[in-house]
Amino acid sequence: MTRRAAAGLLVAALLLGASLSALARELTIGVVYAPDDARYEAKRMEKAYPGQPLGRPRAGAELALADSGFELASAGLKVVLHDIPLDNVQQARTQMLALAAKGVRHFLLDLPGAAVAELSNSLKSSELLLFNVSATDDRLRRADCSANLFHTQLDESMLADALAQFLTARKWTRVLLLTSDAPADASRIATTRQSIKRYGIKLVGDKLFKLSNDPRERELGNVALLTAGVDADVVWVVDGDGEFARDLPYRTNLPRPVVGSAGLVALAWQGSWERYGAPQLSRRFHKAAGRPMGSADWAAWMATKAIVEVAIKFPDARAHRQALRQPDLILDGFKGVRLSFRPWDQQLRQPVFLAHGGIGGGIAGVAPLDGFLHPTNNLDTLGADQKESACKLAGSADGGKK
Repeated sequence: MTRRAAAGLLVAALLLGASLSALARELTIGVVYAPDDARYEAKRMEKAYPGQPLGRPRAGAELALADSGFELASAGLKVVLHDIPLDNVQQARTQMLALAAKGVRHFLLDLPGAAVAELSNSLKSSELLLFNVSATDDRLRRADCSANLFHTQLDESMLADALAQFLTARKWTRVLLLTSDAPADASRIATTRQSIKRYGIKLVGDKLFKLSNDPRERELGNVALLTAGVDADVVWVVDGDGEFARDLPYRTNLPRPVVGSAGLVALAWQGSWERYGAPQLSRRFHKAAGRPMGSADWAAWMATKAIVEVAIKFPDARAHRQALRQPDLILDGFKGVRLSFRPWDQQLRQPVFLAHGGIGGGIAGVAPLDGFLHPTNNLDTLGADQKESACKLAGSADGGKK
């Protein structure tokens, strides 16, 4: 090939690329977040309590778009993220509907559970697709579920069931349960008790802890006193704040493992996972965000990848909800199995990592563990199965409402 011919081909390729770029479809994904979200307070994140956010998960969505660059370019699809700060639900709803009038249909919700419930309920009559990437509240998949709300973050029952499976598999079935009286922990405590009962684990102790400066209550924060006089196989602590749980391992009266909010914790993502391309994902995220990838980061990455997957196949956004609910949808989360959304509550089925040692720690197991079987999908041994769930979206048609 002559130089002139080669130059001509290069010019033609550049012109074709420019032409395709001009014709590219554009898809906008809204990212709804609360600027004053207590989960992301700088002082809180500095402490890096086990299982808690390492930063805002928008970084996961950004990485997903970078990872999908070749597929998007081939499909002539340009995807951008649009931030929507939530000062109050009505204000965010107004902004989202204004964007919907311009054709925007997809929104990532990085909000506390109460805000997700209120916002999704206010938008039930819309055609918007909402993706919860950070709230674990069970009620979002039960009483407050909605036909336009999907979940890529784990829920509380999946987290508790994963830990219960681990304890059952190792025959550590005598548990000392330590819980707080914080209203924010009430749902998580109830879910933990349900999982303990579901797997036939015996509570040999059930005690309240409390961190307090009141001299009359100091014994409630004394680990040695709280764990004395109870011969359990394991101590299970439920502490949404994290300060008490962090100091529990290696301070129990008897030498016993700790699980729950410290010690062995259940996570959607852990950077020490070393199979199925996971190390490469963790490294790409760390390079882009300057920090390790956490569970909410992975959930935002996965939600964005799912949106891209259906948007490439179906240009009409009205087909996306039904496409996401199809059992033959192929979603690869680098966890070793094909992931899919449960049709009855639109929770993403996924393995759960049982990790220890904090950010740089290891993985002791992956739930569902061997021996925990389900008639159709073993991933459905984690969380509420269809018959157990109060959410009944399984038969709802595309665009249908609860």
